[in-house]
Amino acid sequence: MDEAIGVITCPWGPSVFPDVDSRHLHAVVVLADELNVTRASQILRISQPALSKQINELEEHHQLHLFDREKGRIVRITDAGKVFVKEARAALFHTERAIHLAHAAHHGIEHVLLVGHSHYADRAWISAVLAIRLPLYQKLKVRLITRPAIDLVHAVLVGELDLALVIAPPEDPQLTAVDFARVPLHVALPETHRAARKDRIALRDLAEDEWILLAKHVHPIIHDTILQTAHIAGIEPKNAHDVITAHQAIHLVAERAGIAIFLKPAGFRFHEEGVAVKPLSDAELCFDTCLIMRADDNPRYANEFAMAFLRRVAPQRASANQMKLPLPA
Repeated sequence: MDEAIGVITCPWGPSVFPDVDSRHLHAVVVLADELNVTRASQILRISQPALSKQINELEEHHQLHLFDREKGRIVRITDAGKVFVKEARAALFHTERAIHLAHAAHHGIEHVLLVGHSHYADRAWISAVLAIRLPLYQKLKVRLITRPAIDLVHAVLVGELDLALVIAPPEDPQLTAVDFARVPLHVALPETHRAARKDRIALRDLAEDEWILLAKHVHPIIHDTILQTAHIAGIEPKNAHDVITAHQAIHLVAERAGIAIFLKPAGFRFHEEGVAVKPLSDAELCFDTCLIMRADDNPRYANEFAMAFLRRVAPQRASANQMKLPLPA
């Protein structure tokens, strides 16, 4: 403390608040999701040179190495990049949340319920979320947040989200999870594939193919379960590529890069000729979708909303699990 003027001197110097523009954070997050400069620049609606410049500026200014490159292509995100992306998502979320909550307060909205879901959420579940009205909370505002499954779990645990719809969440004593639907994995394969005429396909039908899988950081449990199931069946997978979205998986199959095992969003439509999409028959590769929330310290409106959702999408599950939930009767 400077006693003469009463000013606190920061021991870390001015870099404690690093000069990082939100556009740089957004650029890194989108590029990490896509691992493709062309697709990322299209999503961001900027040119490829502009995106590359933003990434290079950030890395050079802060002496970071976020992405590995080969022949000018982004091939993977580094460990430092993964840490940066996780915190960048949180920073962007909190900035957006601050603005959203301020607007809500300005317009007289008493409560804002933050509900997370992944890219693979069934449209019927989202419709159910948007249709719910709580008589005791007429001014409740529901806001949807889309994130990868592993990020949804973290966001609920730290209080960034009130509840989330997550496929195969990890077990955690700090979480309450109620399953309300079963979701099988699907495989996309060329229509000329020897198994393409089957209604349901087993992993053993794919033993000789190169596999395109969801990246482990997108959903570690599903990624590891696929490989464990293959190992038990005596299959040594040839893991060709990792993807983030179903659209990426379909495109790579159309390019004859292998077969893709992925979560198929309900109502998903694809336009690649020569590609068939079929469910997998292996029982181990069918996963529960759960509503998750913190095991305690939830506002009453979040509890009531969770039960109202379960009554809509799975009334038998809501009745069977009510005594296990931190929910009102």
